[in-house]
Order: sequence, then C-alpha cells, then structure tokens
Amino acid sequence: MERELLLARLADELMRRRVPHTLRVAVDGPDAAGKTRLADDLADRLGAQREVIRLSVDRFHQPAAVRRRRGSLAPEGYYLDSFDHDAIVGSVLRPLGPGGDGEYLPGTYDHRADEPASPRRQRARKDAILLFDGVFLLRPELRDFWDVTLYLHVEPEVTLRRALVRDLDLFGSAAVVEQRYRGRYLPGQALYRAEVRPLDRADIVLDMSDPLVPAILRWRDDGEPSGRG
Repeated sequence: MERELLLARLADELMRRRVPHTLRVAVDGPDAAGKTRLADDLADRLGAQREVIRLSVDRFHQPAAVRRRRGSLAPEGYYLDSFDHDAIVGSVLRPLGPGGDGEYLPGTYDHRADEPASPRRQRARKDAILLFDGVFLLRPELRDFWDVTLYLHVEPEVTLRRALVRDLDLFGSAAVVEQRYRGRYLPGQALYRAEVRPLDRADIVLDMSDPLVPAILRWRDDGEPSGRG
C-alpha cells in the first residue's frame, strides 16, 4: 500500500477508536524503522480534527550510569536499562488513562545532557490522541497501558544500513556505528523480540522495508482498545 493511503487508513482507524480518556497509541519497532516519521506524519493528519500529543521514549532515558552499568556494548543493558518505564507509566500513561487527571509530563530526562529534565506539566483533553514512539514499548511494564499498538518491522540488516546513514554524525564513523549496532542495539532488539513477540502482540504490524510502500502484516480491526490500565 502506498504510504499516503496507509496514513489515511491509520488516521481513520485512530479517529474511530473511542475511549473515555486520551487514546494512548504506541508506535513501536526497532531502531531506524521509521517510527518518528510515521508518528509525525500521523500527527499532521490528525491534528486538524483532534488534539494530538507527540511524545517519545527518548525523553524518558535512564541516566548514563544506569544505561551502561552492564557495559557500553551489552545488549541486556540496551533492552533492560535504557528507559525509565516507571516514569513513562506514572508521568504519562496513568494520568492519560482511565481515572487519570489528564495532567502529564512530556519528559523526565535529557539523555544528551545526562541530567533530569524539568518540563512543565501539561493537560490533555479527554478526546486527545497520544502518539508515543520508541523502542520496546510492548514490554511487560508498559503493554497493558496502551489503547492501540503499532509495530513497525524491518530486518536487522535494514536497520544497520539505515543507521550507517542516520547515525554517522552521532557516532563519528561508520566503523563505530556498525560496532554499536552489531554489539548492542541489534542483539538487544533480538532479546526483545524473543521475550515479547511484538509482531504477534501488536494490533497493527507494518513491514517498513520500503517506507514509501509499507506492507500490512497484521491489522486487528475489531475496534476494541488493547489497553487495560
């Protein structure tokens, strides 16, 4: 399906989902799968009709000392220690969910400065849509709090090929990019897939091998929100 047609179908799907609180949507998938771009494009489509809240797991990192305590290239460290899941639940998903007051924090940690962030609390409308992108969003600590879950699938070699372009400035050389992905990020994602099986669990699964022509691998079209918390 061409990207614009897919975005239109996704937007229609989210608009028809009705819950008595902010609709909490996870856009999950491995590194460089296209999560941020897809969530941004969806936000542009939905924003004319509903309030849209755009957040990312990147605003909820753990401190560097926690992220690297198993070693800078440890896959387990990437999967288990990268993000503050308690903060995501307590600062975003519970307040925007059933019985919540609608006040949320858009982030808790600035990982580039390696220091806590102190943004002001914001209030969401009950009919707002939260588009939250990031890795590992269907892990046990988070998965029951989403109302709709998307998983963007790409093969590991596609992730690496894209990362060699996207992350070159961040890491300084192609050799370092490849070292970090083959040593930490790709095996960390493999741990996640083995434990959580996100391709089987997500409501909607898209193959993003060609970002201009995504392929639908799964679409649970039952209209029922998947979150419970």
